[in-house]
Parts: sequence; C-alpha cells; structure tokens
Amino acid sequence: MRVGIGFDVHPLRQKRKLILGGVKIPYALGLEGYSDADVLVHSIIDALLGAASAGDIGRHFPNKPEYRGISSLLLLKKVRSLLLKKHFRVNNVDATLIAEAPVLVPFLNKMGENIAEALKVKRLSVNVKATTAKKIGFIGKGRAIACIAIASLRG
Repeated sequence: MRVGIGFDVHPLRQKRKLILGGVKIPYALGLEGYSDADVLVHSIIDALLGAASAGDIGRHFPNKPEYRGISSLLLLKKVRSLLLKKHFRVNNVDATLIAEAPVLVPFLNKMGENIAEALKVKRLSVNVKATTAKKIGFIGKGRAIACIAIASLRG
C-alpha cells in the first residue's frame, strides 16, 4: 500500500467559471488558473502522483498551450493511465475542499461520481467533503478556494 498527499489553492476571479470535481458550480466568481483550475482534481492528481513517487501535476502537465483550459478530469484520466503503466491501482481517495463560499454540499456527490468515473473505481472509493476557513485568511475572506487530498494505491 502506498499513500500520497496533494494540496492546491487558486484565487477566485470574475469572468471565470467555477469548476470543482468537473461540476460547474453556479457562482459569480471562478478559479483562476491555466487549465480549468479545478483545485479538487488537482489536489487528487498530486496525491496520486505522490503515492506513485511520480512527481507532481506541474511536471506532467506544465503550462503549455495543449493544457490551456483543459478539463482537469481529462488530466486525471491521463494520470490513471500512468499509474496503470507503473502497475498501480487506486485503492481510495479522500479530499477536503476549503471554501467560505459558495456552499458546496449540494454538489459533493456529483463531484465524487465524476472522480470515481475518471479513475474507474467504485463510487465508495472516493470521498469528497467541504469545510470553511472560519473567516480566517484569504480563503476565509472569500478570495480563494483550496483543497487537500490523500490517496492510497495498491500494486
């Protein structure tokens, strides 16, 4: 069994879509980033790559034109293929989104479904939850959204 941890944070900006776990969240602000800026999927990718001792998201998907605006779920599928080549299988993923707003609870199940589908694992192998920063710091002031994830691999 191998375990990895991932973390990502992106600032919120106007004129951007808010995509988390492949779900478009209705909100006035979206996350700024080179791809779709999906902090949930990015943190899971880093956790999976860490568990496989395979670097990080920036090494595999640098800021190159082919990745501009790309769906992070597509990147997650590519990571799954990389893991399979290294003879690893995803055991489970657990992630915590940290956001003051919007309220994410209504969207968590669909996020988990999307991630499980991209990884081709059972839905029960993926847990997504959300909390706030209790009005503390840049996240607590509603200027960013962060996510921390842990993943375990077998193989």
